[in-house]
Amino acid sequence: MSDQIKSIVERLNKEPFKKNYNLITFDSLESMQLLQLLNDVLGEIDPKHVVDIREEMPEQTAKRMLSLLGILKYKPPGSITDLSTFRQGLVIGSKPVIHPVLHWLLQRTNELKKRAYLARFLIKLEVPAEFLQDDIVADTNKQYEDLMEAFKNLHKECEQLKTSGFSTAEIRRDITAMEEEKDQLIKRVERLKKRVETVQNHQRMLEIARQLRVEKEREESLAQQKQEQKNQLFHAEQRLQRVQLQLKDMQHAVVDSKPESLMKRLEEEIKFNSYLCSEKFPRELESKKQSLYFLQKVVSEPAMGQSDLSELETKINEVNAQINQLIEKRMMKYEPIDSKFSMYRQQASIISRKKEAKAEELQAAKEEMSNMERQMLQKANQARELDGTEVLKGDEFKRYVNKLRSKNTFYKKKRQEIAEITAEYGILQRTEELLKQRHEAIQQQLQAIEDKKGISGYSYTQEELERVSAAKSEMDEMKGRTLDNMSEMVKKLNALVADKKSSLAPIIKELRQLRQNCQELTQECDEKKVQYDSCAAGLESNRSTLEQEVKGLREECIQEESCYHHTNCMKKNLEIQLQRAKDEMKTYVSPDPQDRRKAISF
Repeated sequence: MSDQIKSIVERLNKEPFKKNYNLITFDSLESMQLLQLLNDVLGEIDPKHVVDIREEMPEQTAKRMLSLLGILKYKPPGSITDLSTFRQGLVIGSKPVIHPVLHWLLQRTNELKKRAYLARFLIKLEVPAEFLQDDIVADTNKQYEDLMEAFKNLHKECEQLKTSGFSTAEIRRDITAMEEEKDQLIKRVERLKKRVETVQNHQRMLEIARQLRVEKEREESLAQQKQEQKNQLFHAEQRLQRVQLQLKDMQHAVVDSKPESLMKRLEEEIKFNSYLCSEKFPRELESKKQSLYFLQKVVSEPAMGQSDLSELETKINEVNAQINQLIEKRMMKYEPIDSKFSMYRQQASIISRKKEAKAEELQAAKEEMSNMERQMLQKANQARELDGTEVLKGDEFKRYVNKLRSKNTFYKKKRQEIAEITAEYGILQRTEELLKQRHEAIQQQLQAIEDKKGISGYSYTQEELERVSAAKSEMDEMKGRTLDNMSEMVKKLNALVADKKSSLAPIIKELRQLRQNCQELTQECDEKKVQYDSCAAGLESNRSTLEQEVKGLREECIQEESCYHHTNCMKKNLEIQLQRAKDEMKTYVSPDPQDRRKAISF
């Protein structure tokens, strides 16, 4: 019990109660104060219970607390027969009743807050069945239930979001950043609107821009629809190719076949499929079921050790030995009679095994053929995607081969022409080399003549002069074009600067006026702020002094009340003593001797 009181005092001294109790002061609380303390704790859990119990009837207080404790699912200690004692103790503020309730509430305050909050919306209002016969009442009740279910779902989503790891600080930072971006965008839009308002026909231009945006969105949606239709067309073409391939295969299969051969093939397929359905598949299914039964039996049994396994192996060997002995006895007993039947049985078993093997080979071959057909279809689709053509078959392939042969002859002819051109190119290259050699010889002779005449380097200087003059003429022409372009550019820049000045002049004038207004408003704001701060400081000081006075008056009132109650109790005691003294005087003065004797004995 002392641990319970200690825990209650520790929790009451913390936030949000801050009662500053110790064990002695808490234990000396009267019943009314304990009930008020319990009511304060309940008010912290559910704000609707923040009331002063002195202004409320005791029956109402007990009813309100019991209803909230029932919602919070509090179970009083003891058996069911103690419930009436619990109610009475709660009404009179009994410590053995109040202390466990306080301990239970203070241990799980946050959980109970959540439960009390949910109880406001999830406690279903019971409507009598006779009222639900009315359509309006039934619809309202149905809407009420739907809203309750919606609240449950929203609360679950909220709890999941709280536990999902999202930090409220990060979300707040994101929200503030988004609000700042929103303000910046609004300011930018306003600036753009002001800038656009100066342009002529800006409303028409805005309307055209809006139509352009709508058309772009429509273009995107149409492009998306086009892509979807292309995909659908591609899938349809693939299906068509598969069907065409199946049709060609069927046509090739029917070309050289007769009705008798087709019927024979169908009969063979029917026999094979009937064999698979009636003999092979049921036998395999039975074996699978048997193996499944054994596996389930093994799984259901407990785990075995090495000793259990060795014991089972010895049992299996013993059973196999017994089976072999029985088989030998049977063979010795029936061998002269069933010798022919045993031979036939062996042949039948060999034939059945061969039949099963062939059936498995046939099935594997069919599966392999279907895989090959599937791979062939994939390769055909890949080839069509690469070059846009289909894989050729039959007559189309023959025509394609003939076309390749004609192209091969054309290729050989062109290759011969290239060889002739290459030979002629070699001859021309040799001629060029000879001419270069002759040119070099002539240049040497010319240089020797110039040296002999004393004008060496004349021809080289003349060539250089011609080359420099040609380069100079090209440079002069380029300079002229560059100067013309620069002059045109300077004119354009001057015109642009003049236009910008003329367009910015009214804006600059308006900006100056706005700056002046901003300075005036800032100065006025500073003055008002100083006045507000001084007024707030004065009001705050007045409020603190008034709070201190109120606190002192409340303490005086409490002291006066306690003095009044004490004086009243003393007065009642004195009145009782005075009445007793009066009664004793009456009996003492009474003429009856028995009364006087009683008074003397007292």
